[in-house]
Amino acid sequence: MPTLKPTASSERIAALDYLRGFALLGIFVANMLFFHTPFVYIDPFTWFRSLSDEVSHMWVDILFQSSFYPLFAMLFGYGMNMQYEKAVSLGKPFVPTAAKRMGVLLLFGIIHAFLIWPGDILITYALMGLIFMWLIRLPAAALTAIGAVVYVVPMAGLALLTFFVEKLDPEGMMGAYADITNINRSIEAYAGGSFGEVTAQRAADWMFMNSASLPMAIFMILPLFMFGAAAGKAKLIEKASDNWKKWILPAVLFTAIGLTIKSLPYFSDLRYTTQVVQDSLGGPILTVGYVGLVLLLLQSGLVRKVFHPVASAGRMSLTVYLTQSIIATLIFYSYGLGYYGKVSVSLGTWMAVAIFAIQCILANLYFQKFRQGPFERIWRRLVYGK
Repeated sequence: MPTLKPTASSERIAALDYLRGFALLGIFVANMLFFHTPFVYIDPFTWFRSLSDEVSHMWVDILFQSSFYPLFAMLFGYGMNMQYEKAVSLGKPFVPTAAKRMGVLLLFGIIHAFLIWPGDILITYALMGLIFMWLIRLPAAALTAIGAVVYVVPMAGLALLTFFVEKLDPEGMMGAYADITNINRSIEAYAGGSFGEVTAQRAADWMFMNSASLPMAIFMILPLFMFGAAAGKAKLIEKASDNWKKWILPAVLFTAIGLTIKSLPYFSDLRYTTQVVQDSLGGPILTVGYVGLVLLLLQSGLVRKVFHPVASAGRMSLTVYLTQSIIATLIFYSYGLGYYGKVSVSLGTWMAVAIFAIQCILANLYFQKFRQGPFERIWRRLVYGK
């Protein structure tokens, strides 16, 4: 298998951009369920009426859900470590600039969450980044150990709690997963409401999702930042070309184990317990497998050439992420085409793939004339003033 030949610096940037690009695709496919369906309030195991929707959701759940946001979070930590090491090499303070970057990202997130789409992740990233910037100076081993404890202990406790509740009151657990009142309110607002009504529903959805998930981000997102930064300190991506054979076993093993764990809810009576295990354990494990597979595929010049537009999308990840929300809400919300609640899971999935493909092509054309994505330019301008 041929190896990559560019310089270490260009190889690092290229590999990270390819990974970011594929992460953006996976996140969009998973998020598409939330764009066209009141997914946050439904029980996905009982909601879908057609066999086609059930099967399509199963595959999205196994292959995409909770398997690409960990990748993007790890890449975020990897990138922050690169910025930290650059600041150290230049003899400049890291924390003040990092704080400004997170502050601007928080502003983007607030606008995104309350005026575009409530499933925003930027607010969470910004808040966790403000914590993480004080930890990034720790060595790789310490970041890995702390991250593992902070992640595994609460997730194991949550799985155990869910197990006991599901055993003691399976009917109550099923009812807790389906909120008919909010399902109806979401459909009424997003499918036929005014912009003001849609905005009010966005705020309600954001509060519902983040009242628990935002505090939980300390145990779910922050550790992923740590793992990514630890990988950055070990230069795992930069060394991938020279050590590609070492990625074969992790790629195969982690992919197989991850897919097995993520399939558990569909072969177990303890659906909600296994769903917690699926997301908290299976998702990150499959993420590592995906990283290994992508890094192995990137050893081929043909693969790099064919998927170069994906790397272009990865270079402008903030722009791609925000425009995905803008495009999707204009398709599904009432102030756009109004298709909320009217598309199948499979159609929504293929729409996500098609939209992302167009974004990749446009991003590739864009970088023939410009060096940064539009929102990246605004971000840099607000942080550095140039």
